Amino acid sequence: MTQQTRIFSGIQPTNNLTVGNYLGAIKNWVSLQSQGQSNENQVENLFCIVDLHAITVPQDPTLLHKATLETAATYLASGINPKQSSIFIQSHVRAHTELAWLLSCMTPMGWLNRMTQFKDKAGKNREKAGLGLYAYPTLMAADILLYQTTHVPVGDDQKQHVEMTRDLAQSFNHHYNEDTFTIPEPVIQGEAKRIMSLRDGTKKMSKSDPSGFSRIHLTDSPEDIAQKIKKAKTDLAPLPDSIVELEDRPEAKNLITLYAAFQNMTIDSALKNVAGQNFASFKPQLTEVIISALTPIRENIATYMNDQSELMDILNNGSEKASHIAEKTINDVKETMGFVKENN
Repeated sequence: MTQQTRIFSGIQPTNNLTVGNYLGAIKNWVSLQSQGQSNENQVENLFCIVDLHAITVPQDPTLLHKATLETAATYLASGINPKQSSIFIQSHVRAHTELAWLLSCMTPMGWLNRMTQFKDKAGKNREKAGLGLYAYPTLMAADILLYQTTHVPVGDDQKQHVEMTRDLAQSFNHHYNEDTFTIPEPVIQGEAKRIMSLRDGTKKMSKSDPSGFSRIHLTDSPEDIAQKIKKAKTDLAPLPDSIVELEDRPEAKNLITLYAAFQNMTIDSALKNVAGQNFASFKPQLTEVIISALTPIRENIATYMNDQSELMDILNNGSEKASHIAEKTINDVKETMGFVKENN
């Protein structure tokens, strides 16, 4: 097993990424990347566009192609540095699907039955859902274990999948009496662990929500952002001076969370700045900080998308580095399981 720190995470390229994706994931990756540079121990970062996960539900091929490249552009525009991190497309490293099959043969059905996201996504159409939607936690486990990952930055809603990954790695190692896989640790960072819908503070902000006013995309214009914040659901009470008083006010808590995250401060500190204000005076301030943070990101995304040659060079270099690690793991796994080597 690897002794160095290796970080792996990824986002599905479906629709445009939102501030929830940025604050809950990408912004934290940038922070981890910076910490790794200042750390004496060697840290390797791998950030993936998980396009194989995207097809667990039907996708328009043209939109998937565009969204995959735009997601990669967003990583770069947000501060992921290809000199410090490997950025690559999941399907460009074929070992992901090979390891997923090998692990699926050792994954108990009971484990998959406990996965809450399948129940949420399949809903009442569970009998019509594809096998991929049901079994994708095993693919996610393969994504992580393939790189002997030590740390997985995830949101609260993905922690269950990392726990299953740990269980699967431990089960494999125990079954074959070999330390084949590193046991990864989930990393949940920051105040903005989960950004909620602007229309319903009890639901997570989602790229697939039917209402465009439920979310802010990283590519939204300043005018779009201003309108969405203006229409965001609130309550009638003024903003409090302590986080405890926000617990029964989900919409207020969500907007304060956004404000704090974009200001790089704690929610308590943010409340000290705005306590006593009503939403008519607070919303313009929130709009300003969001626009200020997202404008350079939006402009950089457009730059990469307008000239994709550099983007593809970065992705090709990233997949080459990732493949080098992945091939060693997949070969070790197959040898452990008793497969005959090619050209043996």
